[in-house]
Amino acid sequence: MKIYTKTGDKGLTSLIGGTRVSKHHIRIESYGTVDELNSYIGLIACQDIEPHHQSILKEIQDRLFTIGASLAADPDKSRMTIPDLLESDITLLETEIDKMNEALPDLKHFVLPGGNTLVSYCHIARCVCRRAERLTVALTEDSFVDNKVTVYLNRLSDYLFILGRKLAQDTNAKEHIWIPRKNS
Repeated sequence: MKIYTKTGDKGLTSLIGGTRVSKHHIRIESYGTVDELNSYIGLIACQDIEPHHQSILKEIQDRLFTIGASLAADPDKSRMTIPDLLESDITLLETEIDKMNEALPDLKHFVLPGGNTLVSYCHIARCVCRRAERLTVALTEDSFVDNKVTVYLNRLSDYLFILGRKLAQDTNAKEHIWIPRKNS
């Protein structure tokens, strides 16, 4: 099977269900950004981190494929069965956030992205996740999107922030806090 179809050469692509849309359509931007996020999650997962974190990240990647398939489908025409995103998927993120947060010092300031490369990857993924969330919310203004998708993306960005803090702690990276400059 060839990877190229030549059907997108004029700036259009097909949704699941056959509807043709522009490659800059908000639905394409949404699932494309989820795909970008998934790549960053993979980058974090292949670093030297605890196997438990790797396992959770692999689970997240699977859920992001579910979200991508959901966003790639025309809600009015697709007859393909798309896997469901479950409340338990959101609960898993919340449970992981709470567990990691228990081991961290209280957050009293904003945290500047960085500390080391691993922590920076988490912050990049968090930012891409927020963009995916914004695009998906914009998509809901014109089309059906399961509410669990936006909730999941919102919670995932929180998870990535806390994971970055936890990995900073695990690697003894200094957490850089933001102290606003005072006006003179």
